[in-house]
This record gives sequence, C-alpha cells and structure tokens, in this order.
Amino acid sequence: MATEYGQGYGLESGPGFPGDTGARRHRLPAGLRAPFEARSWREFGYVLLSLPIGILLFTYAVTMTSLGAGLLVTFLGVPVLAAALAGCRGLGAMERARARALLGLRVSDPDPLRLKKRGAMGWMGAVLKSGTSWRSLLYAVLQFPWSVFSFVVAVNVWAVGWAMLTYPLWFWVFPMYAGQDGLQLYGDETHRIYLDNPFEITVTALVGLLFTLATPWIVRALTTVDRLMVHGLLGPSRLATRVVELESDRGVVVDTAAADLRRIERDLHDGAQARLVNLAMDLGLAKEKLREDPRAAAVMVADAHGEVKTALQELRDLARGIHPAVLTDRGLDAALSSVASRCTVPVRVEVDLAERPASAIEGIAYFTVSELLQNISKHARATSAAVEVWRVENRLMLQVVDNGVGGAAASAGSGLAGLAERLDAVDGILVVDSPVGGPTRVTAELPWRNEPVAG
Repeated sequence: MATEYGQGYGLESGPGFPGDTGARRHRLPAGLRAPFEARSWREFGYVLLSLPIGILLFTYAVTMTSLGAGLLVTFLGVPVLAAALAGCRGLGAMERARARALLGLRVSDPDPLRLKKRGAMGWMGAVLKSGTSWRSLLYAVLQFPWSVFSFVVAVNVWAVGWAMLTYPLWFWVFPMYAGQDGLQLYGDETHRIYLDNPFEITVTALVGLLFTLATPWIVRALTTVDRLMVHGLLGPSRLATRVVELESDRGVVVDTAAADLRRIERDLHDGAQARLVNLAMDLGLAKEKLREDPRAAAVMVADAHGEVKTALQELRDLARGIHPAVLTDRGLDAALSSVASRCTVPVRVEVDLAERPASAIEGIAYFTVSELLQNISKHARATSAAVEVWRVENRLMLQVVDNGVGGAAASAGSGLAGLAERLDAVDGILVVDSPVGGPTRVTAELPWRNEPVAG
C-alpha cells in the first residue's frame, strides 16, 4: 500500500485545503456579502427568467399534448403526441443548460432514444416509450406554477428590501411631488401616519437592510426547488445512473482481480518458484556427490532443508494474502487479531458482531484492515493503534485509528484512493480524517450480507 502520512507525502493543495496559501479569504461574513455576490445575482436572474420560460414550456406542453390526445382517434394523434414529447425533451436540454450557466448545476444528459426499428414509426415508438420524454413533459407542466410563485416572492422581497434600504435617499420625492410628508404607513378618514421624521426614516432603512440581507437566502431557497426539479425530472433516471455505477464498479473489480493475479504470479515467480528451482539444482548436486563426498553432500542437503523452510514460509504468506485460513475457520475477530500481532505498534482489536457476514464481505473487511495496519507500520510513526468492527443495521462498520503524524489523504494515485475504489465496487464507503499532526481515523463502511444458505 502506497499511502503516505505527514507533510510532504501527497497532501492535497489548492483552495480549501490546509496547505493552500492562495485560498481566497473574505473579510466580510457570508450574510453581509451575499447581496453583492455574483452567485446571488445569477440565482435572481434565474428566477426572473423562469417566469417567461415557464409560460413558454407550459403553453407548448399543454397545447401540443392536448392536441395529440384529441387526435388519437385518428392516426394524426400519434405523430403529434410524439412531436410534443420530442419538443419537451429539447426544451429540457435548454433548461439543463440554463441551470448549468446560472445555478452551477451540472446534470448529465439522459439516455438517448433507443430505436428498435428504423424510420418514422420506430422513432415515434421510441419517443413514446421513453421515460425521459414523459418526465420532461411533467417538468414543463410543474415548472410554470412554481415559476409564478418564485417570481412573485423574489421580486417583491427584493424590491421591498432595496426600496426601504434606500428610503433616506429618495423620501424627499413625496413632499416635493406627491404633496405628502413621506411614505404613508397607515391612513383612514381622520388619521394618517407618514414615515417622515429621522427616527422613522432610520428604522425604515434598517428594516430594509434586513430584507436586503435576507433576499439572497430566500432566492437561494427558491432555486433549491428548481435544482431538485431539474435534477430529478430532466436528468438520467435512477435506474440508468445505477447501471452506469455498476458498469464502473465492474471495471474496478476486473482491474483489481487482474492486478491481484499479476501480483500472485510475480510473487510465485520471484519467490517460492525461484527457491524451488534452486532447491532442485542443489539436491541434484548433492545426489551426485553422495558417493564421492558424503560430508559435502550432507552440508548441501542441510542447506536445501533451510531453503525448503523458507519456500514454505513464503507460500504460507502468499496463501495468507489470498485468503487466510484463520479467517475461514474462526472469523474476523481471530483473523484481525492475527494481523494486529504482526503490526510494528501495539494494536487493540475489538470486534462486536453477533454473527458473521458473507464470506466476500468478510474478506474485503479483512484486507481493508490489513492494508491500513500495514500503512501504519510503514508510514504513520505511531506508538499505538486501534481497530473496531461493529454492525449498524445493514452496514458493516470498520474503524482504524492511530496516534501517528497524520496528513493521510485519499488523493488520486494513493493507496487510500485505490482502497476507496475497491470498497466503492461493493457499495462501500471510505472516510479519511487525518489532520496534520494526527491522529488519523479511517472509517470504512460495507454492506452487510448474510452467507447464502446452500439449498
């Protein structure tokens, strides 16, 4: 395993990382600078554009769908309805681009149409059967009422906030051009209240300041709903996303298996196999000298006996690296205790499991802890470590802690990154918490699966 610990060993740099010296620092808190940030104005622009675009989407979707549904009694209804859905798909692509430009939301394109037959009929059938088409139609219908609500709320809050905040600059308009003392707060036939004295003007400006500071966060909350709608209705379906993840995980599993096979082959070729070849040659020479020089032959046999012991030890280590017998026979507690005994620092092992998981999950858990402990031995410069294993509902939790120098990072190309990819291939998660100076806490989460019962 090639994960390094400590400064100068693969720590991430750049904005947001501890080692970054050029990260942008804001003197004002987020609440005060939000009204002037570009992000807030982009989100506000998104809300403003949503109303006219919503009218366009709703009008097109309702008109074309109603026309197509009404013409279904004739053959013309099918192509009209297909055209309506195809248009909604195109408008959905426009909405994804608008969300990417103004909201910074990157949504992958949905699956393209899968034509089973060539020609117009095949295209129409593919459009009508596509779930993306119908989700785009649903978005076009739902986006309109939401855009009306968000437009009204955002524009009114924004206008009221800035109008009240700048009231000290323009309240003179009322006495000069409207014939009244100021902005009328209340009025009836006998009594009227105007905001005309310095105290009232100051309070008005302060209330406007509160509205102005709150407006970006209100708009952000409104656009959060837009983000959910775009992501949920205009992006790929959960099934398609899951298929892509499984294909990626399958590639990781295949690559990992190939790498393990190459490692086993290399270890056999460079280790035990080479020793056995030398052993055969030595025994052959000893056989030839047995009659001529028995004493020399005895020495050569003794050396060969030592080579046999070394080769057997290497084979045991290799077998342990493939799948240790103690794991199969006695489970994680005994297997992890055996690994911990070979670590260069004292390791406390605590396994709290009422039953054993499936052998595949058990093997992944064993090798995860084994690699983390090897990393501690090589790089952590720790004096103690601890391994904890427990179950939470349908998840198997692993945690390895050491008091070393810290600074471990699951950056690209590191051992922790490779370990995270292996866990991800089985829907697992790896979380690394390793500040510079330590301690390091690595938490792994695996799906719990029971061993299938042979039937």
